[in-house]
Amino acid sequence: MDRLDAMRAFVAVAEARGFAAAARRLAMSPPAVTRGIATLEARVGARLLHRTTRVVRLTEAGDRYLRDCKRILAEIDDAEAAVAGIQTELRGDLAVTASAAFGRLHVAPLVLDFLKLHPHVSARALYVDRVVDLMEEGFDVAVRIAHLQDSSLTAVAVGSARRVVCASPDYIAVHGKPRSPDDLAQFETIGFSQGLVDEPWLFGADLKRRHSVNVSPRLNVNSAEVAIAAAVEGWGLTRVLSYQVAPEVRAGRLKLVLTSFEPPRIPISLVYREGRKAAAKVRAFVEFAAGRLRSQAHR
Repeated sequence: MDRLDAMRAFVAVAEARGFAAAARRLAMSPPAVTRGIATLEARVGARLLHRTTRVVRLTEAGDRYLRDCKRILAEIDDAEAAVAGIQTELRGDLAVTASAAFGRLHVAPLVLDFLKLHPHVSARALYVDRVVDLMEEGFDVAVRIAHLQDSSLTAVAVGSARRVVCASPDYIAVHGKPRSPDDLAQFETIGFSQGLVDEPWLFGADLKRRHSVNVSPRLNVNSAEVAIAAAVEGWGLTRVLSYQVAPEVRAGRLKLVLTSFEPPRIPISLVYREGRKAAAKVRAFVEFAAGRLRSQAHR
């Protein structure tokens, strides 16, 4: 195994967190992958991986070397594509992640369309309601719905989402609707939080004068889809993000309330590693996805 193949094996082991999984991805035998990593560690003079019977983890040197390996391999792939005159014919595996509902509604369709345009690209997609560490979990691009913290990632703004309160027309017909956030104590509510704990509902566009309202939900769930379904069935008011409830609002199954009291919009961004040095397939997907997401009505 030459040095570049050993570097590819090291990247695969780091992303898959195991030798067997990496060997399957590379269509190699596990012993061959193991020998390649050993040769690489001997060449650089440092241990790159901590190995146990249950898990493989990067050492501090391995974490730094992984970033350099990915950059070098991406530059080699781009250079070979340019020499061959197929710079627009993208190749390789693309790993994308987004939150569950946004992924299902907006990201999954555009991933499929991107694959149609580029038949030599394959994709792995993870739609889950947690922050995925791109480096640790081996992903290229993430859609983040949050105010981003400073990091080494490159971010591309594609829109924003609102935090909205809604209820079914039947519920409003029977119980009326709140005129101000303080009226919420008179209504049944459906809580949606990842920790299944009662969280205050925040209102007001002025960050320095936010209005916090404690609600006591009759139902508390960790799934926006379940909270929305309960609201459609008339169990009360729920608070979710605007894109999560957009189909029900368009269909008239839910109505928004307290719209004049909504808190500031939440940015939606595409984030990816390595900026301009990212692989051509990553840059192409980010450009494609940004154009599609900006044109969609989830603002």
